[in-house]
Amino acid sequence: MSQLALFPLKVVVFPDELLPLHIFEKRYRQLIEDVQSEGINFGIPPLVEGKMTYGTEIELVEVVKAYDNGSYDILCKGKRVFLLNDFVNPMPGKLYAGGKVKYFNNIFDGNEAARQKVLQLIEELYKVMNVPMPEMDEESFTSFTLAHKVGLSVPQELELLHLIYESERLKYLRSHLKRIIPVLEEVNRTKEIIKMNGHFRSFDPLDFKKIR
Repeated sequence: MSQLALFPLKVVVFPDELLPLHIFEKRYRQLIEDVQSEGINFGIPPLVEGKMTYGTEIELVEVVKAYDNGSYDILCKGKRVFLLNDFVNPMPGKLYAGGKVKYFNNIFDGNEAARQKVLQLIEELYKVMNVPMPEMDEESFTSFTLAHKVGLSVPQELELLHLIYESERLKYLRSHLKRIIPVLEEVNRTKEIIKMNGHFRSFDPLDFKKIR
């Protein structure tokens, strides 16, 4: 079990994700100062439905700007996933919270066929939405690459985060995409019907000879 300073937010941060943050509260200004001076990382556990369970260890990459009022613009990067076992607010002698965490190592056991299937479904999703596919390196694509951009809710993103195996995460995304794509297709069809309301429409003739 490890002690970790915590910065609870209502967002999920995935491993290797770059996260820009504006730090203005006094307690988190102190946190960032401690991160700089002590060379430590901190954690972001998502606050979902009033609970904090899993989270992501965060590394400070760069202080982009320090303001005269003491606030910061910083760039961070997601590292390891953790399970939060204990929460203390505030930590002794500090303004910010902390807790005891257990780290997990993500196991990237997904095969190429499963990866390509998820990529194809994502492309299909963006085609249905009529928006351009985000630029990315397909060679380095993982379940986390576009996890924020496939219509997952925050609770669903949290479910994805705590799946240890890449094969399970790809399966989770595949299941989600197979559910959401037909829904969006139906929405598009409904939009077209609404647009046609009040206009003359041409229907294909039915072949009544085959009806018994």
